[in-house]
This record gives sequence, structure tokens and C-alpha cells, in this order.
Amino acid sequence: MSAEKILKVGPSGIEVAYERFGDVQAPPVLLVMGIGAQMINWPEGFCAEFVAHGIQVIRFDNRDVGLSSHFPDAPPPDLPAALAGDTSSASYTLSDMAADAVGLLDALGLDSAHIVGASMGGMIAQTIAIEHPGRVQSLTSMMSTTGDLSVGQPRPDTVAAVFAGPLAQSRQDVVDQMIRAVRVVGSPGFEFDEAGVRDRAGRAYDRAHDPLGIARQAVASVASGDRTERLRSVDVPTLVIHGADDAMCDVSGGRATAEAIPGAELMIIEGMGHDMPRALWPEITSRIASLILRVDAAHADST
Repeated sequence: MSAEKILKVGPSGIEVAYERFGDVQAPPVLLVMGIGAQMINWPEGFCAEFVAHGIQVIRFDNRDVGLSSHFPDAPPPDLPAALAGDTSSASYTLSDMAADAVGLLDALGLDSAHIVGASMGGMIAQTIAIEHPGRVQSLTSMMSTTGDLSVGQPRPDTVAAVFAGPLAQSRQDVVDQMIRAVRVVGSPGFEFDEAGVRDRAGRAYDRAHDPLGIARQAVASVASGDRTERLRSVDVPTLVIHGADDAMCDVSGGRATAEAIPGAELMIIEGMGHDMPRALWPEITSRIASLILRVDAAHADST
């Protein structure tokens, strides 16, 4: 399937590349990816699991990755300064990225959708639920956190292992770097799918390789601050999924998210890290699909 592109999306008027799977009359789920991750990081097989449950899937490239709008003329992002408290280099925030996603729903003629986000995508999904509550039928936040810096942090050795060394430039170096990173942050309880990681990393490089765009997303995440108190206002059925062995976003981030959102269900998966191993696709999609179909049925009964 080739991506389609919509122009002038949301308040920022950006271009958004997306793909749609399944019956357009079925309950829609919008999948939101994390920092530097393109929509292809929601594997087609993972999307097919949802379609098999009778759910339509929409995946898309966030701004600054893939085939959606990039911002090469923006001020240089300074992540170390942002982490030290100076967020003046932020070109945008998670609120802007949430508005992009809502703008995509507008462009597709969808009044609302079930929102599923992973990592930074979970933060964006949370922000959509906070700032655009009428557009969210259910919320699933995966391997994510609240923005409170006392929870959901990477292990000290993880950052060095993933980000140390010279910046990868060539296609081969970028792919090799991704392999090394996923070996560090991936799921120790499950088989490492090197071929799948290599394939997606190569395709992502070919679609668009923009290290500064990734840094702008990272600064946006830091600049958006702590959502904990605002999460207490979220009033949609919510599922929080987190790996017990997540070295990039400690499981405390998932626990804090579930504690902050009234009535949220918490699903902690032993052996899972900061990725979605193929062996877990049926379990993860079945649990999310169960929530989606339950909410959809309740909505149908109420009307």
C-alpha cells in the first residue's frame, strides 16, 4: 500500500501522509507513533490484526518524520538545553502535534476515533484526550508516561548505549544503529526480529532521513511538561499498556499514567521492552480491540 497525502491539515496547515486499512465503515483507530518513528513502525501485520477484529486502521507520519511536513527552516533544536530546563529552542509542542492528528480526522471526515499511541505517540494521544476530548472514543497509551520527570525515565546505561558515538549518516550506518538500539531497548523475553527491524529501518531511511526533525520532536516532548493533573480530567475508557522490562521508558511511567486517568485499565506485560515483538501482536491488538468494540457497542446501545 502506498501512502496518501492530505494538504493543509490542522491549524498549522501541514501536509500529512497516511494509510488506511480495513472497512471505512468499521470503528476507526488512529495509530500515533513515537519520536523519530514513521508510520511504518506500526507494521502491516500488526495493523492486519486489528482489521481481522473488524476495526479500520489509520496510521500516519507525524510532522518532521516520513512523508509529512518537515521544518528545515526552524531554529536549531537544543535537546541538552531543553533537558536542563531551557526549552526556548522548541519549534512546536505536543499540543501542536495533537492538533495535527485531530486535523487528519477532520480531513478524513471522522468526528472521532479510538486513539492508540506508543512512546511519544502515547504522550500525543494523551494530549488529544485532554485538549480534544470530544474527538476521542477510547484512549490506549503504550510504553509512555505522563511528562513527570520522576517517572518513566530511561535507565542510565540505556541512553549511552543508544545515543553514544558519531551520528549515523549513511543508510547502512543508520540501519546498523537501529539494530543496536533495539537490541538494547527491545523485549528481552521475546525473540529479536532483526530482519523486521532492518527492513523497517531501511525503508524509513529511504522515505525520509531527518535527524534534526527527530531532535525537534524530542524537544517538543520535553517542552510540553507534566500532564499528570490534566490527565485527571480525561473521561474516556482508557487502557495503559507497558512492558515490565522497558529500559527506555520505565514501567513507572505506565503506572503513573494509569493512576492519573480515572478508571484506566493497566496491562503490564512481562518480558516486554520498548518495542512490540511480533509474538505479542495478537495479545496487544486483542486487548485494544476488546476495548474498542466494547465502547462501540455501548455507544450503539445509547443511540
